[in-house]
Amino acid sequence: MLKILLGSKSPRRKFLLKSTELKFKTVNIDSDEDFPANLKYQKVAEYLAIKKSKSFNGNLKGKILLTADTIVWLEGKIINKPLDYNNAVKMLSELSGKKHYVFTGVCLRSEKNQISFTEKSIVYFKNLNEKQINHYIKKYKPFDKAGAYGIQDWIGLTGISKIEGDYFNIMGLPINRVYEYLTEKVYLFY
Repeated sequence: MLKILLGSKSPRRKFLLKSTELKFKTVNIDSDEDFPANLKYQKVAEYLAIKKSKSFNGNLKGKILLTADTIVWLEGKIINKPLDYNNAVKMLSELSGKKHYVFTGVCLRSEKNQISFTEKSIVYFKNLNEKQINHYIKKYKPFDKAGAYGIQDWIGLTGISKIEGDYFNIMGLPINRVYEYLTEKVYLFY
């Protein structure tokens, strides 16, 4: 069995991978989140996951490096992580009463092979009022989350009417598909 390295600072990705009971080690990777302006939005998250993977300078002999990136797509634009409180209010106000898309790109790389893919989910927000938005931001501080929200938080429980696709993808990692590669399709990395 190849050793698994999780190249992510995200506590949610760490939680999801840990929940599979697979053994892994977390490694820090510094990579900017710039991407070509002409890149199709459906490919941005995967591009960034691959970019993170390529930024890893360590030895991959006998190991699989897992990197991921998540973006929120709303009405023709990417909604990144909020810069501050006011930016988070703006983002959640824009998402209120609308559907949006969540794309998570995943890259799995060994010394010999690399596999990458994108998972898409659709999220439908109820209409959120100013009081709900302010309560959520003050209490849950979603400044490290694309779209300024976590589906697993209070706002996901009270403000989202429906999702289509993988719930865990919205949390930041399509763990079922990742688990399949790391267990059943591990031969692809040799």
